[in-house]
Amino acid sequence: MKAFILDRYKKKQPLRLGDLPEPAMGPGDVLVEIAAAGLNVLDAKIRNGEFKLLLPYKPPFVLGHDLAGTVVRTGANVRRFKVGDEVYARPRDGRIGTLAERIAVDEADVALKPKNLSMTEAASIPLVGLTAWQVLVEQAKLKRGDKVLIHAGSGGVGTFAIQLAKHLGATVATTASAGNADLVRSLGADIVIDYKRQDFEKVLSGYDVVLNSLDGDTLRKSLDVLKPGGKLISISGPPDPTFAKAQGLNVVLALVMRVLSLGIRRKAKARGVDYAFLFMRANGAQLAQIAALIEAGTIRPVVDRVFPFAATDEALTDLEAGRSKGKVVVEIR
Repeated sequence: MKAFILDRYKKKQPLRLGDLPEPAMGPGDVLVEIAAAGLNVLDAKIRNGEFKLLLPYKPPFVLGHDLAGTVVRTGANVRRFKVGDEVYARPRDGRIGTLAERIAVDEADVALKPKNLSMTEAASIPLVGLTAWQVLVEQAKLKRGDKVLIHAGSGGVGTFAIQLAKHLGATVATTASAGNADLVRSLGADIVIDYKRQDFEKVLSGYDVVLNSLDGDTLRKSLDVLKPGGKLISISGPPDPTFAKAQGLNVVLALVMRVLSLGIRRKAKARGVDYAFLFMRANGAQLAQIAALIEAGTIRPVVDRVFPFAATDEALTDLEAGRSKGKVVVEIR
């Protein structure tokens, strides 16, 4: 099968199109013929070597965390899917590789594709949808009447999280450029902060939750937005001891996580605020719930650009430029 392979960790390292053997399958796996793959900032960060300690992939390997496609084979123990099912998934860490023609995925990571989406649209959803769900539903337990600030509202996670937060009944503020203000308002944002002209921490106050996906300066300023008892949840770091324990990291790495997050944890504690780092995980059951919301018209995908499989490197460069509105997707067939 054809796949785009990363031969070494290096910033802007081009991916190599090559031939690989058919994926090895376990008894609990489904083999998916991939129609489209969504790209994420995580793909660029892994290529650049930024997650070598947390995700110790050994080059050469295939990047890619989002897929939509068709089941072409099932393992002996698979009960929820059959050949011909149209599915979407975010394969679990250690088993990524959606920039390929086929992939074997654990049944537990897979869900039926939303019926009202094309393969290309569906491929844009899994990672950002699961991230928003695990931040807002699982961790923040966002409820009607809460106030949430979602940074980078026009990005992949932001466009999904705004819609989910509105569905949950929250008042939603977001940061975005003036050029993207209409987009984020159309998704449900109540308050739009032009990050180029306004200081969000001087405009907003009394918030219950902040979802941060930006840099450390934005993370620190976000503390000023929250009320006592509020939750600051970051998907861009720094990792904290709770995350290290959940990942089962060794003592040295756990200590590194503790040191990296010490400053923000101390500042949060002084303000009576809870800080947490979230690194999303694969979850087919949650994708099924997300599919139901999409089929009901509650959430819609936001796809910025679609590239052919041969232009995967160009697509990754486009994503890394940081100007995408929503997701960048590669059509594999």
